[in-house]
Amino acid sequence: MAASLPFIYTPHPVIGLSPEALDKYIVGNDPDTGKPIINEIIDVLTKPVSEKKPQPESPVTVKAGPPRILLEPDTEDNLQRLFYEKGWTDGLPIILPTEERVQAMLAGTNAAPDEVVAESFQFATREIVKYTVGHIAVIAVMAGARPEYFPVILAIAATKQPSLMPSTTPFEAMLLVNGPIRNEIGMNCGIGAFSAVNMANSVLGRAWTLMSICHGFAKPRSTLWSSQGNNHTYNNLCVGENEERSVWEPFHVGKGFKAEESVVSIFRGWAFLNSYGAASKRSLIEELNIQLPAMPPINSSATIIMDPLVARNLKENEGFNTKQDFCRAMSENIKMPAGQYWKTDHIDMLVASQAYKGVEPYASWKKVPDDELIAPYHNPDNINIVVVGGETSPLWKATDFGYSGSASIDKWRANTSDDECADGTCGLQDELGDYD
Repeated sequence: MAASLPFIYTPHPVIGLSPEALDKYIVGNDPDTGKPIINEIIDVLTKPVSEKKPQPESPVTVKAGPPRILLEPDTEDNLQRLFYEKGWTDGLPIILPTEERVQAMLAGTNAAPDEVVAESFQFATREIVKYTVGHIAVIAVMAGARPEYFPVILAIAATKQPSLMPSTTPFEAMLLVNGPIRNEIGMNCGIGAFSAVNMANSVLGRAWTLMSICHGFAKPRSTLWSSQGNNHTYNNLCVGENEERSVWEPFHVGKGFKAEESVVSIFRGWAFLNSYGAASKRSLIEELNIQLPAMPPINSSATIIMDPLVARNLKENEGFNTKQDFCRAMSENIKMPAGQYWKTDHIDMLVASQAYKGVEPYASWKKVPDDELIAPYHNPDNINIVVVGGETSPLWKATDFGYSGSASIDKWRANTSDDECADGTCGLQDELGDYD
């Protein structure tokens, strides 16, 4: 019978502390047992571990989504309070999901109400809970969606990715919509696209967070550990790409979809920088070479969101005929000292192990002097370019966001026939290479 695997705990925090502070943790006490941590480590390495009969874990079960709860008639205020106290909302007022409103929402898709769209693992009960079109319709109503928005919300749900992450750091996410549906539902792709001025942008992004909340991803100290959180999760930076004013192909076309398809794409990361001026005498590559090293990338991931004016200048005046051309130039020219790279906490925590395993280029970067320049965006395929904005100023946003995947919206449209999806192109196209 195998011995039980021992666990030894250190105090928190770990990230951001000096080696000297971490050394004190090791000679200090385990917060779980009260015994010196170094003694526990020595005992585990030098003494036989008693063979204890392992306690059987409760099996993982699969069940249908939560049953419908029919509430007694009450006042608007009382029902709003009840939804919040039950942990079903983000704290802002919702549209109460009456039977009539849910049925109207279901008219926005040809999918059956009992069709399973997504599933989530509930840590507390060890259950895999399946969520149907009907469940998502309730959440869409709560978020304030119109029936014509519903196919987008179902596509977001079908990616099976939560907007809230069970991490101690404040992850944020972005939703990008491409294709004809942007204009059909009146999404903002231009002036103030990230601002709180457009119903479709606001509601779609909020619906994703409400899905995450209702699916159990917002329970502090259980599935939500972020020290400060991130207010971007209220609508998850939801925008449409300004395809009409872009000089380059739409983002979803670069991911293998047809231009006439409607697609939602998901990005996720830590850091988000706004450009602070449009009158710089430096090129965009030179400017990014100053700002991006402040947030060293994991797996060379970055997403640059630029106004159409910036994209036009890059193509017409700097010779970048495609997004890929510019990504390759970024990959080759953005550099930082190796020491600065390796002394960044999340790099040391998540990438150093790759170097010790001999994975290139990380293994070679570990061997060079601290002042030697390396090119951390070594894989141009992990750099994404998105064109958004209203051409009032040539500004851009730089992020360390990785591309998490895309899903076709057309599968969920009310007027999409089964034949149109027979080749499988209406399903999820997932590329999880940016954030493993």
